[in-house]
Amino acid sequence: IVAAAWGRVGGGEGRAPGAPGWILRPRHTAEGVLTGWNRRSEEAGARTGVPLTSSPFAPTVLEARLRQLQAARVSEVTKGGEGTAPGLGGHWAQKLDQEKWAMQRRKQRLQAKLQVRAQQLACEHRLRMVPQLLSAPLAERLLRWEQETPRSPWEEQLARLLREAPRRLSCEAERAHEAGGAPARLETQQQRLLAFLECCLLSGHLPLAHHVLVTCHGKWRQRRVLTLAAYNTVMLGWARKGSFKELVYVFFMVKDAGLTPDLLSYAAALQCMGRLDQDARTVQRCLDQMAQDGLRLQDLFSSVPLCQEEQAALLQAVHKAQPTFSPPLQPQPEPQVNTSPLLREIYAKEGPVSYLPSCTCLCGSCRLLFQQQLQEMATTVTVESRRRSCLTKEVLARCEQLSAESQLLGGRAGCGPGSSPWVAHRQERRGGPRGSEDSPAPDPLPCPQVAVPCLPRQYWETLGAPEVPHEQPWPLPVLVQLGKRLAEMLVEVVRMPGSLAAPQGSCSLIPVLYHVYSFRSFRQIGILKPHPAFTQLLATAAEHTLTFEAAEVPMLCPPLPWTSPHTGAFLLSPTKLVRSVEGTTQHQRLLDSCPPAELHGALDALTQLGNCAWRVNGRVLDLVLELFAAKGCPRLGVPAPPSEAPRPPEGRLPPDASPAQKAELRRELARCLKVAREMHSLRSDALYRLSLAQHLRHCVFWLPHNMDFRGRTYPCPPHFNHLGSDLARALLEFAQGRPLGPRGLDWLKIHLVNLTGLKKREPLQARLVFADEVMEDVLDSADRPMTGRKWWMEVEEPWQALACCMEIARAVRAPDPAAYISHFPVHQDGSCNGLQHYAALGRDSIGAASVNLLPSDVPQDVYSGVAAQVEVFRRQDAKRGVRVAQVLEGFISRKVVKQTVMTVVYGVTRYGGRLQIERRLRELSDFPQEFVWEASHYLVRQVFNSLQEMFSGTRAIQHWLTESARLIAHSGSAVEWVTPLGIPIIQPYHRDSKVMISGGIQSLTFSHSGDTSQRPNTLKQKNGFPPNFIHSLDSSHMMLTALHCYRKGLTFVSVHDCFWTHAADVEVMNQVCREQFVRLHSQPILHNLSRFLMKRFCSGARSPQHLKSTRTGKLQDTLRSVPKTGAFDLKQVKHSTYFFS
Repeated sequence: IVAAAWGRVGGGEGRAPGAPGWILRPRHTAEGVLTGWNRRSEEAGARTGVPLTSSPFAPTVLEARLRQLQAARVSEVTKGGEGTAPGLGGHWAQKLDQEKWAMQRRKQRLQAKLQVRAQQLACEHRLRMVPQLLSAPLAERLLRWEQETPRSPWEEQLARLLREAPRRLSCEAERAHEAGGAPARLETQQQRLLAFLECCLLSGHLPLAHHVLVTCHGKWRQRRVLTLAAYNTVMLGWARKGSFKELVYVFFMVKDAGLTPDLLSYAAALQCMGRLDQDARTVQRCLDQMAQDGLRLQDLFSSVPLCQEEQAALLQAVHKAQPTFSPPLQPQPEPQVNTSPLLREIYAKEGPVSYLPSCTCLCGSCRLLFQQQLQEMATTVTVESRRRSCLTKEVLARCEQLSAESQLLGGRAGCGPGSSPWVAHRQERRGGPRGSEDSPAPDPLPCPQVAVPCLPRQYWETLGAPEVPHEQPWPLPVLVQLGKRLAEMLVEVVRMPGSLAAPQGSCSLIPVLYHVYSFRSFRQIGILKPHPAFTQLLATAAEHTLTFEAAEVPMLCPPLPWTSPHTGAFLLSPTKLVRSVEGTTQHQRLLDSCPPAELHGALDALTQLGNCAWRVNGRVLDLVLELFAAKGCPRLGVPAPPSEAPRPPEGRLPPDASPAQKAELRRELARCLKVAREMHSLRSDALYRLSLAQHLRHCVFWLPHNMDFRGRTYPCPPHFNHLGSDLARALLEFAQGRPLGPRGLDWLKIHLVNLTGLKKREPLQARLVFADEVMEDVLDSADRPMTGRKWWMEVEEPWQALACCMEIARAVRAPDPAAYISHFPVHQDGSCNGLQHYAALGRDSIGAASVNLLPSDVPQDVYSGVAAQVEVFRRQDAKRGVRVAQVLEGFISRKVVKQTVMTVVYGVTRYGGRLQIERRLRELSDFPQEFVWEASHYLVRQVFNSLQEMFSGTRAIQHWLTESARLIAHSGSAVEWVTPLGIPIIQPYHRDSKVMISGGIQSLTFSHSGDTSQRPNTLKQKNGFPPNFIHSLDSSHMMLTALHCYRKGLTFVSVHDCFWTHAADVEVMNQVCREQFVRLHSQPILHNLSRFLMKRFCSGARSPQHLKSTRTGKLQDTLRSVPKTGAFDLKQVKHSTYFFS
């Protein structure tokens, strides 16, 4: 547009310069114009990064400028074809000269600026060693020492620095520091920087770490992310190298930041002195200053996590000043006593105790078991896969060729491109202080010989076992960035011969993985896809082994007792006490700040659950493997291979197909794809489970446990444990057997009937009679499971029922059934356990009777009771002419309402309940499907109304918990509480924060809901509080039962509210279970919760006027209005036969 405008001005009245009749006199000046504009174009291109002279409009612009100058001096143009040109003093020529000199001056100034900037960039790219101090006295002293010739000894400077008191930050600096951001966000930044410094330290990039430290220290906005741990990390790195000068630089920064050196700081300084063989006077001054700071020399060897070589250098320096010093022995920890009234009997020294030994009854020595478990040092375990195949000679030859070429490639490529400090540090962390393949195997523990019965944790503490320092978790963005870089390295490095893709093609190496893009619900996502030839190679080769992480496989020795939130379970593999979403740290901070004795109940309960020894039920495993190899049996829970998935319709639709036909085809294709994916997932899960079962077939093994944020316990190995399906549970039995005794066989029969699901509403005696009636079918199932009458296949839990049939058959055929050694676990299930806790909290007599808290001759079924109440409401509405109520006649059953009743306790909404009921109605073939939506709406409303009438106290407590959580979340805090056993709990529900990681093959964006810098998610906080609180109560009940059963010498494990033990011990376990439920709910649980929440969330406000004008006042009023309780007598639970049955 500018060029066109200039053209119009330059052309005047449509006359082009140089046309016949017009002659330019100063023809030689045109070069100056063009030259000047070329220079300006180059300068503009340098500023913008786009060369203007390369534009097609550049000549037009230059010509337009020339025309403009010509038009400005028309008098200098002579009409006609002849005439002599005047001199160069014309106005327009002078203007061109002025512009020329202006351009030259501008170019010179630009070049000077570029040179200065280039020098600055060169300085910035050089790694900085000397810090920029903000304290004028410290900066002056550092400069004076740097300029002294010869320089004074750095040891003198360090001694003077240590004697200085920490510098107080100026008021302006303090304000800048406080305005740095939210504490949680700041903590994430600090963790991220500390992780980077650790990576640099362990990957040989120490100067880079020092440079980053100096750079952050020199700017107030960045200094706030520096902690003493960051300074210590770099200081320790220089100490290991023996670089005393750089170490003193870091000490200068520590003092300049207003921090006081701690034990690790002094350990770094003394370690460096030991490596440099400093004189005794220098070391003694450092020790004297450490004593003045209130730090003990002995703590350097007992409290600072240093390796053996670092401790040797440290001790060498100390011996210079104190030759007689010797490191202290590990002190015996002072006994800490848990003061909870619920645990008083557990930790009482008086009274009969018969703790169940963990392994002495199963083997002659623990030493061999611990030696076997040290396979963890390899970090992975390889097991034989149950998916076998015959490898042809061609495939074997290809595998050998590929292996040889891969080794050759590995020799040429080395460690591969793009290695970074993150990768090196992750490898170091993986095999660091807990053990690595190159480190010597630690001495196995001796077989315990305990004179006085005690808990495993107590015995472990008496051994003086060192506490393993826990690793600081990396922030989630760091982990994602690391994983992204590793994936990019795989794409870059992993290759295969091109001949595998095209037999006649080149033998050069081609990538195995390719990065492509795809769309998922209108979102573009990146995918790493393997080369089709590589996929075909894997399918043809059919690798016959599976590789698992060491922490995913059951242990071959008893787990380590849990002694702290960071120590327990596996020997070498680090395990969290509380499993949580990656990146959440709130709960871990609560556990770290909790007094150790408060966690003893949870730690000992988890240890007891992990001490249960298991073995594989070989007969059941053989039958399952037979079905698994024969394309599975989905009806019995053995998944079929994906090859049995339904095939999409073949052929194409005709061109004139209607939109409805096309939509139906798309739905059918989507359904087939969904079924195929589900079958593949189920088949893989079964493959893992069966392969591990076969691997452990002749072994005794243990399942270490940890818990979630609510206190519910889970086995750590995910693929093979007793928390799985019917099939998974049937594969396991206790490794330690117990004689059945006088009543054990009866409990086996009752358990079998419970597994069939046929006599749920019958008393125990009737179930025994039924078991005797079907004894012939039971024995036939045990003897001929696949060829007989197959009675066991028709029950609710077929595989567990089959295993129980086999156990009963062996017991009844034994010479003395009472002396038969049984390994079979017998279960006792809670009767809608969530409602049991609600009824006990509210002392609700009607609700207590519905969930078997009251003694009765027959078991009460709350689901049938709700269905009956809904039927009463339906009849009333049908009489009033409500159409949907009339349609539902004969369709309201226990099965239709069971799932909704069960999950109402755990916070299901009306929307979720409607979806549950809708699924049940669609399963009824004779129900009119056009009424499903309307009927599900009607039924969910009536179910909630029925529960309101039957469990009025329950609904009141739920409402109080929900409202309290809503107000707490609105105040900006996450809901937290403490369980009756002292476990601190906080709900990890926060608003999603978007995290973007740029660079590499693509950018990654993900949502992180565990970011504590975000405000709480109010909806999740209020909806999650009631079910999470009830879950914390049922876990407390389970832990109390586990500890008391352990004290009585019983084998005990649980699946949440389902308790397992030997058949001979069921009656003892039932007694303990009821006693501990009564003791738990005899505590003022709701009032204790109210007091805790008041203290935690309402203690900040003081004035009554402030309370009335904010949410705090409403929260206080809500928390004070604890729901009133009924008149139910808790002691009646002790006499309820069907409380757990």
